[in-house]
Amino acid sequence: MDNLIFSLNATVPVFLLMVLGLFLRKIGWIDDDFADKMNKFVFRVPLPLVLFSDLAAVDFKEAWDTRFVLFCLFVTIISIGISAGISRFLKDQTLRGEFIQSSYRSSAALLGIAFIQNIYGTAGMAPLMIIGSVPLYNVMAVLVLSFPGDGTQGYDRTALKKTLKGILTNPIILGIAAGLLWSALRLPVPYIMERAVGNVAATATPLGLMAMGASFDLRKAFAKIGPSVTAAFIKLIGFCALFLPAAVYMGFRREELVAILVMLGSATTVTSFVMAKNMGHDGVLSSGVVMLTTLFSAFTLTGWLYILRSFGLV
Repeated sequence: MDNLIFSLNATVPVFLLMVLGLFLRKIGWIDDDFADKMNKFVFRVPLPLVLFSDLAAVDFKEAWDTRFVLFCLFVTIISIGISAGISRFLKDQTLRGEFIQSSYRSSAALLGIAFIQNIYGTAGMAPLMIIGSVPLYNVMAVLVLSFPGDGTQGYDRTALKKTLKGILTNPIILGIAAGLLWSALRLPVPYIMERAVGNVAATATPLGLMAMGASFDLRKAFAKIGPSVTAAFIKLIGFCALFLPAAVYMGFRREELVAILVMLGSATTVTSFVMAKNMGHDGVLSSGVVMLTTLFSAFTLTGWLYILRSFGLV
């Protein structure tokens, strides 16, 4: 019972904020335009500040873990390969690109940080997990979405260059880089700066989760139900069942293991829908997987956390 309560305390507050966002949209206090602006604000300002403030306050040598970053990188590569292999069995091969991206691409930044903060009070190992997975998420998304779709024209070198540029100017990556550099140079964090940054950073989780909830549309989840359910199952159950035992075997525990859990089993990011649309796909499958994984990750993440807690791993 203690383990169950611990798991519920970690996950339910996160998803209640999403429910609040959905409720505020239903009563008309938040519309699609406002939710979109909230998402952009959180991505560009509070989230990078969360990562910067957590990394700037710790010792660089203590914070950096090459083994952990490489594990996240190679697991992401293998996950993409598995999704690509499964996609070959789809009846409609024009869905391959969307299916692959939706199966592997997690909300690592927003949900990951919110989840870990709710358990440990800081972003923990989330920044290093993001370094190991998110840049690869973006690059591979361009490649897999170049698979023939409704309006695609094959490999898009321009889109790949734009994505690489986007990675280098990504606010979250810049926040991590600034925090690591600040820590490596052993620069002090003045109290005024600490308070100001902390106050803005504190808005990241509530605003981001409410915006995500306000963007939820259950009808889209059932537009292409077969491929959507398959991709959602892979995202929430399959990869966790495959790679969490490997992470435990390699000795990862506590914040490290929770960060890996989030990387593997959190909801598919809304960005996957945006990229699919921009690269000529209709985006119906992507939006469906986003909706299904967002809805059911509340239960699956609680279940995985309960299992890890029961074995004394987190």
